[in-house]
Amino acid sequence: MTSTQRWAKRTWALLMLLLVASVYVSLTEEPMCRRRGDPENPLLSKDGDIMLGGIFSIHEKWNDRQDTYMHKPLPLHCTSLNFRGFQYAQVILFAIDEINNSTDLLPGISLGYKIYDACASIAKGVRVALALANGNDVAFIPSEAPCTRPALVQAIMGETFSSPCMAISTAIGPFNIPLISHFATCACLSDKTKYPSFLRTIPSDYYQSRALAQLVKYFGWTWVGAIRTNDDYGNNGMATFIETAQQLGICLEYSVSVFRADPPDKIQQIIDIIKASTSKVIVTFISPTELYVLMHEFFYHNLTGYQWVGTEAWIFDSETAARDSHHILDGAIGLSIPKAHVSGMREFMLDVKPLNSSRNELFTEFWEKLFDCKFKYSKSSSENQRECTGHEDVTEVQNTFTDMSLMPIFYNIYKGVYAVAHALHNILNCNNTCNKKVQLDPFMILQHIKKIRFTTKEGDEVYFNENGDPSAKYEIINWQSPENGIVDFVAVGLYDASLPADKQLSLQNKSLFWAQNSQQVPLSVCSEKCPPGTRKVLQKGKPVCCYDCLRCAEGEISNITDSITCLRCDPEFWSNERRDACVKKETEFLSYKEIMGALLTAASLFGTCMTAVVAFIFFRYRQTPVVRANNSELSFLLLFSLTLCFLCSLTFIGRPSEWSCMLRHTTFGITFVLCISCVLGKTIVVLMAFRATLPGSDVMKYFGPAQQKLSVLGFTLIQVVICILWLTISPPFPFKNFKKFKNKIILECALGSAVGFWAVLGYIGLLAILCFILAFLARKLPDNFNEAKFITFSILIFCAVWITFIPAYVSSPGKFSVAVEIFAILASSYGLLICIFIPKCYIILLKPEENTKKNMMGKGAQK
Repeated sequence: MTSTQRWAKRTWALLMLLLVASVYVSLTEEPMCRRRGDPENPLLSKDGDIMLGGIFSIHEKWNDRQDTYMHKPLPLHCTSLNFRGFQYAQVILFAIDEINNSTDLLPGISLGYKIYDACASIAKGVRVALALANGNDVAFIPSEAPCTRPALVQAIMGETFSSPCMAISTAIGPFNIPLISHFATCACLSDKTKYPSFLRTIPSDYYQSRALAQLVKYFGWTWVGAIRTNDDYGNNGMATFIETAQQLGICLEYSVSVFRADPPDKIQQIIDIIKASTSKVIVTFISPTELYVLMHEFFYHNLTGYQWVGTEAWIFDSETAARDSHHILDGAIGLSIPKAHVSGMREFMLDVKPLNSSRNELFTEFWEKLFDCKFKYSKSSSENQRECTGHEDVTEVQNTFTDMSLMPIFYNIYKGVYAVAHALHNILNCNNTCNKKVQLDPFMILQHIKKIRFTTKEGDEVYFNENGDPSAKYEIINWQSPENGIVDFVAVGLYDASLPADKQLSLQNKSLFWAQNSQQVPLSVCSEKCPPGTRKVLQKGKPVCCYDCLRCAEGEISNITDSITCLRCDPEFWSNERRDACVKKETEFLSYKEIMGALLTAASLFGTCMTAVVAFIFFRYRQTPVVRANNSELSFLLLFSLTLCFLCSLTFIGRPSEWSCMLRHTTFGITFVLCISCVLGKTIVVLMAFRATLPGSDVMKYFGPAQQKLSVLGFTLIQVVICILWLTISPPFPFKNFKKFKNKIILECALGSAVGFWAVLGYIGLLAILCFILAFLARKLPDNFNEAKFITFSILIFCAVWITFIPAYVSSPGKFSVAVEIFAILASSYGLLICIFIPKCYIILLKPEENTKKNMMGKGAQK
């Protein structure tokens, strides 16, 4: 190669280098600002003074791309036109058309729109949202200026579901562009720290989840299964439901998640769990697409008889009802948005004639799917279809597009558009005209939307709370399919979260249809309700809804169903046989009306009469030796005291009162001391009498009649003093004894002072023992009729009775202890009466020949 050739090549290389440098310099001087990636074009658009955006899944599928990572991926190709998404777009067109033709709202201002297709792809949704924020145009800016521009739209309507809304709101949130959804219900979207520009015209799932829990509780279903879509909508909604359900005492037997792309073995696991379960109610937070998968599996495995509880996602969706050809969901019940009607909207949406005039590829696809035909110029690959004429009549078809059951959702979009319009109306200070010079800013619009409160032409008030949510109201929908098999969505109740908690849920008096068209409310509990009289005891290792019912113990009751505890009755009450009510305890005391009381009363009166007869006999024969030889004055005083002893036993019978309690013990103590004092006096008289017969003895002058009376009075006064002290310090009182018997109240007299009681008894015992000793000493004194022997025997009986009384009294329950005390009084009284006086009466009445002084002195006995 020559030097000339080398020089030419070097010169050429230098020129190319200079060219590249000059291009670089020119580009640096005029920098371009463009959005990264392929441009995104709207499916529907119209220019206006102020632009609004819309993002809907007008197609619900896309073709799979085989990415080789060798070339730039192709744009997403959307397929399968979705009539619902198309209807959502039509609502925006209808609302903007109304506003533009209104003279009251935004006069002189025209609204335009750009509506994009998200194609049921979250990634696609984010891309078109950024396209709405930035546009596709290339902007040349000075080198010192930042790469910024005003937002292309002032607000965005959409997306339909929660997960896409979360992604889109995260992307456009920093730009403060309002995103108003009509159907995204996840409670997580209420978090303004994460989603500051998100608003919605449908209530949050926070309220729907709580409403579902209250609905389940209302029908008594405490043992349920749960199925959710494995996305933000299902997971967050079910989490709130579970939390509320636990607070209401509802247990979940299982909680499973499902997604449309799950492999068959995952779906089979879910079916196996449901097969093994015992609950008959399935609560769902599930999207229609996942529900269709489950409906097929339920039919394939012949799973029937389950009561479905649904959300607004599918409970009033006619397409879901149409797909349920095997009646898996018959009798379903759930919550839906209240029915709505917007005048003119149905007619606008069904007026498809103007669509035919458009050469838009979308309308061609729509027309072909709506009427199941094909245009000549169409690129559709469908075959064996009739040719579209363009003059088809929409009244002749019946499909998802002509079904207006989603009018409440359409109404939500309508309210969202009008919310933006009212905010703009306020910002632009519109009266007869609007101030077009106001520089609009999405953040300003967002703040005004949050504050607006207006009434639609249908009379519904629209406003947003601090979380960007509307007020929560739901209709309770029941699937009823009469004999024709067509499902009818019947509103059977309402739920209004703005009312007090006890009035939020209200069901109308309508007949409901349940699973398999039964008219009886299905039962779904782990354990049957525990009836009154029992309490719940949890089964080990199982949820709180699984329990056994144990009968309440004696003295305890439960008067409500499913009681967790038994309540102990008040001391004066006892549980009935069923253990569901406390009944007043039977009060027990020794009554005159019962047999034992009547017999003791009779014995007391008989003893009193017997004593009176003896007294009469003694008085009648008071001049005879037998009466006179035994100190007639003491004998009559003894008979009087015995009469009081018999009568004092009557004070122990009957209902205890304050006076009877004080009277019975004191009367008993004083009369018995009087009685024993008389016997003691008679014993001393016998001893003194025989001692006086001894030569030179003058002891009788020390124990004459006056001394005898004084001794009786002295001994008795000591007992009177003891009784007075007892009554003064701590007297006996009526007392209800609850301890001796569980089911009875023993009415008795408490001693007050035990010392006083035992002092009275001890003094009686002391006199009795003294009398017994003296009588025992005098038992062998010479006399044909030695009274000391009878006194000894009578006192022996007296002591024996009262010694045995103590253990018998302590061990006798209730009124029997009183009976034992009365028996001891009567037995000892009868012992004294019979042993001392009956032998004398026998002599007086039956052996008058022995009733002589000579016989009394023992002089006629020896021959």
